[in-house]
Amino acid sequence: MFSAFFTGFFLGMSLIVAIGAQNAFVLRQGIIRRHVFYVALFCAIADSLLIIIGVTGISIFLNSFVSEFSNVLYGISAAWLFGYGIIRLKFALIGNSSLEITKPDSINLKSTLLTLSILTFANPHVYLDTVLLIGSISQQFTNESKVAYTLGACVSSFVFFFSISYGSKILSPLMKSQYSWQILDCIIALIMFTIAWSLIVSGNLYKF
Repeated sequence: MFSAFFTGFFLGMSLIVAIGAQNAFVLRQGIIRRHVFYVALFCAIADSLLIIIGVTGISIFLNSFVSEFSNVLYGISAAWLFGYGIIRLKFALIGNSSLEITKPDSINLKSTLLTLSILTFANPHVYLDTVLLIGSISQQFTNESKVAYTLGACVSSFVFFFSISYGSKILSPLMKSQYSWQILDCIIALIMFTIAWSLIVSGNLYKF
């Protein structure tokens, strides 16, 4: 169960850590100290709900399909993770990652959460990562292990969003350095490669 929990945790953390519009908005809210708790809570809950939908949805509605074509799904997920890892390594080599915070100020909590909703749910990558990828990889686990995996992925969202929200003033100067991003990209790539290899082993794909 601990292995499943940490698989979910590190996978979730690796997928969510890349700076995008949503994360940049969260960082900026933390820096200006505006609605910090509610912004972090909203993002963590939204992410967790999508993760749970992905795991339970695939388990309930696509269970027979997943069971029949598990090797194919493991292969696709492993290839996806390897590809993502290669992209992060590429960014590490060329120093292409950066932190840019350009979103305008939000006046009140309602407008802040509305903006955050758009940045979260209008982003197709969030569904690919949480619903499809995390949901598909959950199929290598059963019963309590699957619950532990899902919990790990959800906990990673709470840890990440509350960390960058309340630690934004410390993190933002650090993450303006390309060298810091190169190190982070290498770590993300290593995690992606490790999980991808575990999928290959689980699906016995190395025998083909």
